[in-house]
Amino acid sequence: MGRVLVVEDDDRIARLVARALRDDGHSVDTAMTGPDGLSTALARDFDLVVLDLMLPGLDGSRVLERLVEARPEQRVLVLSAMSDVSVRVACLEAGAADFLGKPFAVAELIARVHTRMRAQAPGAAKRWLTSGPVKLDLRLRRATVGDRQIELPFREFLLLQHLMSQAGQACSRAELLADVWGMTFDPGSNVVDVCVRRLRAKLDNPDRVETVRNVGYRFIED
Repeated sequence: MGRVLVVEDDDRIARLVARALRDDGHSVDTAMTGPDGLSTALARDFDLVVLDLMLPGLDGSRVLERLVEARPEQRVLVLSAMSDVSVRVACLEAGAADFLGKPFAVAELIARVHTRMRAQAPGAAKRWLTSGPVKLDLRLRRATVGDRQIELPFREFLLLQHLMSQAGQACSRAELLADVWGMTFDPGSNVVDVCVRRLRAKLDNPDRVETVRNVGYRFIED
């Protein structure tokens, strides 16, 4: 099936998750601290990293940020008792592919693992995407507007990539939540609108991303 790294400091939960994944046919490695988890994830190739947030040595959110920065293509499933909406949204914006709260059902964990392994990795697309004056390097996750390079966090980059790939077409909020944040539900927040506002401020023209009333947003090439 795949190779999975479980980063979890609770030995009972780590053994439960590892056993369930191995019974499902996966190869599983484990780490019990933030530094060990990060170094292991960077030293080897994993199809998925299952990551707790409350870790000794280095907080799981920092592990996530550093891992995604070093390997944009790495799929990460956050598994945490800190599961309120703001935490889930923050992890998804930071680059997590999915979030599952504790306590959890093993069957749901396995189903989510299957879904994430079937999905294309974030960095597996073609190298370049150009629309109007904006150019994206999808491998290095860099954006340029004309001759100016702009810094984009992970979710802003994915949002711009989606809008540019559908340039001229209206993209609904539900579509953007599903493709950019991996959410098949409404998180009860204006996460899409906030991300669009931040993105507009960095482009050559705030009207580059046009609001489509009662629908969502559209990228304008000209």
